[in-house]
Amino acid sequence: MSFIEDPSDDLKVTAPKTWATGLPAVTHALQYSLGQTSPLRTALTLLNINQPKGIDCPGCAWPEPPAGERHRNEYCENGAKHINDEATSRRVTREFFREHSIAELDGKSDYWLNQQGRLTEPMVKRPGATHYEPVGWDEALGLLAAELKASASPDEALFYVSGRLNNEAAFLLQLFARAYGTNNLPDCSNMCHESSGSAMSETLGIGKGSVSLDDIHHADLVFVVGQNPGTNHPRMLSALEETKRNGGRVVAVNTLPEAGLLRFKHPQKARGIIGRGTPIADQFLHIRAGGDLALFQALNLLLLEAEDAAPGTVLDHDFIRAHTTGFDEFAEHARKTSWDDVLRATGLTREEIEEVHERVLGSGRIIVCWAMGLTQHKHGVPTIREVVNFLLARGNIGRPGAGVCPVRGHSNVQGDRTMGVWERMPQAFLDALGREFGFTPPTRHGLDAVNGIRAMYEGRARLFLGVAGNFVRATPDSAVTEEAMRKCRLTAHVSTKLNRSHTVCGDTALILPTLGRSDRDVQAGGEQFVTVEDSMSDVHASRGKLPPASPQLLSEVAIVSRLARLTLGDEPAVPWEEFEADYGTIRDRISRVVPGFEDFNARVSVPGGFTLPNPVNARVFPTPSGKAVFTRNAFTMPHVPEGHLLLQTLRSHDQWNTVWYAPNDRYRGIHDARRVVLVNPADLAALGLADRDTVDLVSVWHDGRERRAEGFRVVAYPASRGSAAAYYPETNVLVPLDSVADISNCPTSKGVLIRLEPAEPTGASAGTSTGASAGASAGAVTPIGVPPGSRVDP
Repeated sequence: MSFIEDPSDDLKVTAPKTWATGLPAVTHALQYSLGQTSPLRTALTLLNINQPKGIDCPGCAWPEPPAGERHRNEYCENGAKHINDEATSRRVTREFFREHSIAELDGKSDYWLNQQGRLTEPMVKRPGATHYEPVGWDEALGLLAAELKASASPDEALFYVSGRLNNEAAFLLQLFARAYGTNNLPDCSNMCHESSGSAMSETLGIGKGSVSLDDIHHADLVFVVGQNPGTNHPRMLSALEETKRNGGRVVAVNTLPEAGLLRFKHPQKARGIIGRGTPIADQFLHIRAGGDLALFQALNLLLLEAEDAAPGTVLDHDFIRAHTTGFDEFAEHARKTSWDDVLRATGLTREEIEEVHERVLGSGRIIVCWAMGLTQHKHGVPTIREVVNFLLARGNIGRPGAGVCPVRGHSNVQGDRTMGVWERMPQAFLDALGREFGFTPPTRHGLDAVNGIRAMYEGRARLFLGVAGNFVRATPDSAVTEEAMRKCRLTAHVSTKLNRSHTVCGDTALILPTLGRSDRDVQAGGEQFVTVEDSMSDVHASRGKLPPASPQLLSEVAIVSRLARLTLGDEPAVPWEEFEADYGTIRDRISRVVPGFEDFNARVSVPGGFTLPNPVNARVFPTPSGKAVFTRNAFTMPHVPEGHLLLQTLRSHDQWNTVWYAPNDRYRGIHDARRVVLVNPADLAALGLADRDTVDLVSVWHDGRERRAEGFRVVAYPASRGSAAAYYPETNVLVPLDSVADISNCPTSKGVLIRLEPAEPTGASAGTSTGASAGASAGAVTPIGVPPGSRVDP
């Protein structure tokens, strides 16, 4: 099939896979890569990706083994696709924009936009224009600087960052924003792992995970909760395979059976090519959506009861006394857990939960890994706090082979936050930044992603600068988000490739093309490298190897530096030109501002880089009490009225973030279609629907407005009862802007209350086209009445 035009929508369904990776993954990775670029460029990227002196994969944030222990092919199928999607030989030129109006581009799919290739020069959409036109860098950045200087308040501007950004550019962007006068620094973590940071900061004093790759390898028991490693971070499967080979066990907790957690065929080992591979999950808990809080409350109750039966043999009392606070209150609350509530919330049997409990009692070192299946629920923060309770009770925090492991899904999302890209950075960071650069940073908390959309919608924010990412398609409530963006005076996006955010324009819109992770970066001071931080706090260098896609591209560091000079002038006295010429000078400043980065340049020059210190691993907890905190978390579960389902949005296998590379989800058996909804056969029968029926997905929310995603084919699938699953970004339209997790404000994309309405199979609404998946009809928001007597808050 052509990789430039949209593939036709022709749904085919096969049985879900019971294993992941193996030879098919290698074949698909090479097919896609060679469809994008030449064999030589493919070889250059694949031989250098995730190597000590090579290119850090711009995909997921899973860590690499130590420098001397890496395979020559240290990448996964999706990483290979993503790096060569960036390294594509296709180019988007001024002629392309002359031929295609913005309105026409707005009607294209995410796939089509991405497949056109790399952006090559700055473009501007002027007020009232129908097309983008070329613009020089000086004029483009001058337009943006002029709007920033003309704003009534610095808080009218939003500076959004995606996890693709490197540490050096992220540090400069937050420095620029704060020197300009605002903490409006929303980032992609606001949409995914904000609940993790909120829960762990409160209970452990630090918002990062505490485990290393070696801890995973040597754990006795690893929980993999609410995540799909086979698609979202496949190299995690090789780590879990090592766990199993070392005698450890794995418990998978998910609303869907995931192929990679059933059996893994390692493509770099003979047993993964010609053998049966390695079974991963020793036990699979097919949990109901949103039932994880109840599960861990039940496990904590069973731990307390086991301690009662054999005092001094179950809980780690020495650890609890020395390093925690709040245990007695936690225990009193936990003993009130109702098994009726637990079984109703989880959909599990008591025997299944007690089997897990026996595994826990037989394990000295336990790790709990999780992703957005926990974080993107209204009660995501209490759920993660309960996970921490579970680990604290037996001392499984701050020792080898044990701890918390939030698995982040984007290359440098953790590094960006470490560098200061957060709307609520602690005062100690702001003070250090101010001392280093001679100014007083603003202290008032800024806007996160959800509140930023609301501010644009209400006219309080009028300028949007997005550095990397695809904000329009990554955020909830698509119609509201798009209307908010179109109300801006100016929108600007620093990007490598075309995406839908470029078609949703303010009065003035800028496309600022930048170097990719795979491109060589040569500045006045010579060839540069950048750094990233992975999910386990390892910081290492990344060096591009390919000639840039165009001589007119600027690095992200250069774009931020030049914009800052034009906007701020000499106040404060920041050496922006020096930073652009030599990134080592940025790292010198980082080393004096960000704890753990002392002697940054020297330490990152060592192959493999270095690991940031985590006080939790020394059992030092930077909480107000100086101890880890047990918490009491009220039982809660999503309420799903009769005739409704709880929808979770998810990625297909052939997808990275908001970009899909093919209309397939091989592991789940979905081929040549994306507008599908996966529903348990028993739920379909109860709803009076049949496999392959065409339906509209209608989300139900207490604001009395209808959000509708049209023309989805129903696929009978082993989803947990009462739940449904469908791909984002097509279903982001269904997630209300106000439906957020308590405390963290993270969108509840794994807990969207919906009903399925039969639809006539005609046109795009029948899924016969893969055209604009967020167009006007799919994003309709119209007033409706709430069904009498129905409680609709999930």
